[in-house]
Amino acid sequence: MAEDKAWSTSAELTWCPGCGNFGILAALRQALAASGLEPWQVVVVGGIGQAGKVAQYIGANFLHGLHGRAIPHALGVKLANPELVVIAVGGDGDMYGEGGNHLLHAFRRNPDMVCLAHNNGVYGLTKGQAVPTSGPGFAAKNRGAGTHMPAFNPLAAGLAMGGSFIARGFAGDIKHLSRLIGQALEHKGFGFIDILQPCVTYNHVNTAEWYRKHVYDLELESHNPLDADAARARILEWPAEGDDVEIPIGVFYRSRRPAYETCGRVEVRTASAERRGADPVSVVKKAMEEFR
Repeated sequence: MAEDKAWSTSAELTWCPGCGNFGILAALRQALAASGLEPWQVVVVGGIGQAGKVAQYIGANFLHGLHGRAIPHALGVKLANPELVVIAVGGDGDMYGEGGNHLLHAFRRNPDMVCLAHNNGVYGLTKGQAVPTSGPGFAAKNRGAGTHMPAFNPLAAGLAMGGSFIARGFAGDIKHLSRLIGQALEHKGFGFIDILQPCVTYNHVNTAEWYRKHVYDLELESHNPLDADAARARILEWPAEGDDVEIPIGVFYRSRRPAYETCGRVEVRTASAERRGADPVSVVKKAMEEFR
């Protein structure tokens, strides 16, 4: 098993001191170290934004794509080589705003990959605009008077779209988050985790201290993740207004729905098996001929 340090890189961390991304990165490294996987077996795909930089900070294969396109890029990697473990990472603007359409169809398709959505309720890289998960009244650069729409609930959307693994974590509880990521890695299907994190620079409402006061672990409440109705009830507890809210974290729902690649209707050809030893030029020419 690769040690935790094997999942690190020499890339300079450029996040603000106190950013929740540090906790998420630590949890991901711990989960990968405990998984028994080797770095060459893993591909981390990031979008544009502070969260997308995680792809550069994990000592594995990585692809840094376009804004909002982490999921389709990750799906392309998985379909090209199903033997790889693929992890898509991005922020709430990346996954729920620009990439919201891809997220909905990923729940529906159920590809065998992991999706980690960093949710700090604000655009961090572009300096403080409201995102789909910004709550009512949140004042931002593009909403001076405060947002007036309800916050997007990605967990509710995932359950409605038939998601097979729906969870929420908290960047301030690294051990708990690491266990969630480990479960998502083991899940055969779309392992989705919405991760609450503070933005110390642009979101002074949902701070790390605020989250610590309001989150509670579903496991301690004897929640049954196989019960869709129970999952729906827990999911709808938050977002909610007021200072006395309680925010559940953990696995809300899990099903044994078959992964997209195993449905029998999808022809997946493994690159390592079909193209081993083949001339790269001839492979490209053959692919081009198929689309003429």
